[in-house]
Amino acid sequence: MTKIRKIPMRTCIGCREQKPKKDLIRVVKNKEDEIFIDKTGKANGRGAYICNDKNCLEKAVKSKALNRAFSTEISKETYEELIQSVD
Repeated sequence: MTKIRKIPMRTCIGCREQKPKKDLIRVVKNKEDEIFIDKTGKANGRGAYICNDKNCLEKAVKSKALNRAFSTEISKETYEELIQSVD
């Protein structure tokens, strides 16, 4: 008998929908207050997830969801890097 694996679910900070972790982009803030995109999904630090969709990213930027998630002001360079990484 094979075991059914549980799929980890995460909530997108843009659209607030729960989706499988592998379908989302992870943004991380580490102890040095650096904010970057985590391609592996395993980097140390506080993580926030966002859909791989421009509309979700625009909602997150407009509502300042990343600012709230990390309790800090996010630079325009970080937002531009996110926009480049989204399909």
